[in-house]
Amino acid sequence: MDRPAPSTRAPSLTRLTAVLRQFPRGLLLSATMLGGMMCALGPRDAHADAPPDGPRRSMPIHAPKSQPQSPANFSGTVSNTDPMTFQADHVAYDSRNGIATWTGNVQLWQNDQIMRADKVVYDRNTGVASARGNVAMVEPDGTVLFTEYAELSNGMRDGIMTRMYARMEDNARMAANGMRRTGAKVNDLTRVVYTACEICARHPERAPFWQLRAYDATHDLQHKRLEFRDAFVDFFGVPIFYLPAFSMTDPSVRRQSGFLTPGFTPHDRYLGTYVTIPYYWVIDRQSDVTLQGLFSTRTGPELTANYRRYFSNARLNLTGGIAYDTHRDIDYINTFGQNVDSADNHGIQGYIFANGQVSINRTWRAGANIRWASSPNFMRDYRVSGYGQDTLNSNIYLEGFGTGSYSRIDAEGYQGMNQGIIHNQDLPWVLPRYTYSYFGQPDALGGRFSLDTTDFYVYRENGTSDQRGQLSLNWDRPFHNSLGQIWNLTLHVESAIHRATELNQQPNYARTTRAQVEGQVLPTVGLKMNWPFLRSFNHNTGTQILEPIVQFLAAPNTGNSTSRNIPNEDSLSYEFTDSTLFALNRYAGTDRLDGGLRANVGLHNNWTWNGHQIDVLIGESFQEHVDHNRIPYSGLSHHLSDVVMGTHMVPNQFFDFDGKMRLDPYGGKVDFADALGSAGFRHFRVTGGYLFEPVTPYYYYVRQPYDTAAPDIYYKPVSELTVGAASNWDNWHIAAYLRRSLSRKESVAVGGDAGYQNDCFGLDVMYLKQYTTIGGQQSNSTVMFSLTFKTIGTFGING
Repeated sequence: MDRPAPSTRAPSLTRLTAVLRQFPRGLLLSATMLGGMMCALGPRDAHADAPPDGPRRSMPIHAPKSQPQSPANFSGTVSNTDPMTFQADHVAYDSRNGIATWTGNVQLWQNDQIMRADKVVYDRNTGVASARGNVAMVEPDGTVLFTEYAELSNGMRDGIMTRMYARMEDNARMAANGMRRTGAKVNDLTRVVYTACEICARHPERAPFWQLRAYDATHDLQHKRLEFRDAFVDFFGVPIFYLPAFSMTDPSVRRQSGFLTPGFTPHDRYLGTYVTIPYYWVIDRQSDVTLQGLFSTRTGPELTANYRRYFSNARLNLTGGIAYDTHRDIDYINTFGQNVDSADNHGIQGYIFANGQVSINRTWRAGANIRWASSPNFMRDYRVSGYGQDTLNSNIYLEGFGTGSYSRIDAEGYQGMNQGIIHNQDLPWVLPRYTYSYFGQPDALGGRFSLDTTDFYVYRENGTSDQRGQLSLNWDRPFHNSLGQIWNLTLHVESAIHRATELNQQPNYARTTRAQVEGQVLPTVGLKMNWPFLRSFNHNTGTQILEPIVQFLAAPNTGNSTSRNIPNEDSLSYEFTDSTLFALNRYAGTDRLDGGLRANVGLHNNWTWNGHQIDVLIGESFQEHVDHNRIPYSGLSHHLSDVVMGTHMVPNQFFDFDGKMRLDPYGGKVDFADALGSAGFRHFRVTGGYLFEPVTPYYYYVRQPYDTAAPDIYYKPVSELTVGAASNWDNWHIAAYLRRSLSRKESVAVGGDAGYQNDCFGLDVMYLKQYTTIGGQQSNSTVMFSLTFKTIGTFGING
């Protein structure tokens, strides 16, 4: 539809009234799904444009002294004591009768209120100004009222309008057969139509996509609210819902205290049927609170609160809840044969999520992120955000930024959410951790020096406790030669000292029970060469880069018995892919190091043309020393490593692909694969993804010595396929996806989404089914339905 031109005429209600009579109010009321108070929105400033041509006459006029004066505590939008100024092309004054007539581009204004008309007759005896012809009145909040006839008195504080049409904030429109203003505080309207949809410029007589139509309404200018009575919600002019009374916030408001849209869910596995009733409280311009009560049929009530405040140099966000959970879960044995206790997962439960940050000065800032819940099952039962994660992480920190440097000291704690795998007594406390990083300027030799340190104290109630001091020193010197080869010489030293207790417990399971003080120093010399060859193609619109890469690294041997009494806190995972092929250390941290004599080779190829790209890297590593302490299927179990490959392809607008893989050259098997691609055209696209890992991702949490063989799930590979499709056409959209575990031969999740959205309305239906079990949560299905009306709010039902 075309965008509308400004109109001074209210839409006709004759046809709408005729349609209305065909639908009994009781029938429409029974079908009504909307209700409640609307979301509070905040004020915004508006500006009226100045007239293009200056008028011939301009002079102030004052209200007669006999008119009542505004009280001292009046907080309305219009002042009665300020002078009213007018401009007009022609002025005629009848001194005998005290009548002034202004014609031609007439403009009246008082403070921020402006009125324009073709003709205005002002009676000084009564203080009434009658305006005719293309009357437009600009309110202080930016609302523009259009009419053909208006009478205003008492300094524009009182008046009437016939066939009024209003342009409001956020493209909202309102029309009425008549309007009466009282004291600049209240506008009473009759036969009202309200919408936030565009009106077709070619056919303005057509009804908008949706409109709220009422027999009468009140616009409270002081409290910024619109109240409709005996109202209908029409779609394309057809009444669908009937509302005996309906209240909403003025579209010009951005924040206002009041009840928000209530929520209703007819069915939930743990809550049954439940409703949520939120209330929003604006404390001041910098802070607010949202309170919400939840009432369900299967468990006790819950009360949550969210407090937000902004300071000149800080921000604070606090969210918390308390509930009485009546669910009593039974103990169970998880997949790894471990007992999971559910004794403390009922009764009074609660959670608190808090985060804040304060800027101390231009260099330093401090902050905290606190996430705690009384039990994972409570988060599951009451649908608290964060359930399903492995842990809830909390920290407090102080950090500083300098030129080429960064410093941070923090403390961290963890709470396990998946109690079937992770137990809280096994999780560490980091008290504290200090990190410093420095990257210097080029020196006299053309190189750059950098320094990094991460020092910490890790405490475990059940497991290894560790104190570590660590320092990394690095110097890089790049250079090139006449053959176009780009070289980089690296001198690197890695050092650390540890003091550890209970090394025989998780996550190390060493063979010693005594406290240990161990250290390591690993110097490394590296030389890397990139030799790019460049050519153009496709009539010089594209470029190709063919780049052989060779790297030599020399360091003392590591692993095996050299690190058996050094605790491992940050290097439990190991990633050997195309992204780490040329890394000095492929571990995630520095507790475990890559050493020995090795050479890495790769071939990089890149094509770029007309915004499209194909990028491929393939490589391999040759190592003189084999570290047998790496995790299974690391890709580095032999002198000749796995072949690693990575590609990024966007050859055209119809296809894209990203993939990584690792291939064992001895057995010809894939040790790792991760791929994601999509294909389609403008209105339809299909996506697909695949992930393969030879061990379960929970391998690191449950690794422990067994008297007999570990459970089969311990080495169960991850082989997961994801497929999806999405389509959109004009304002419609639909999508679906499926995740399936090929190794377990069962689906993980399936879902879909469909909806419609235009400039003023949104409809969305979402379905999600989860087949797997996470902690104590069984497989379940969820349906979410929502309706969004612009400037009014969103109404949803979940089940």
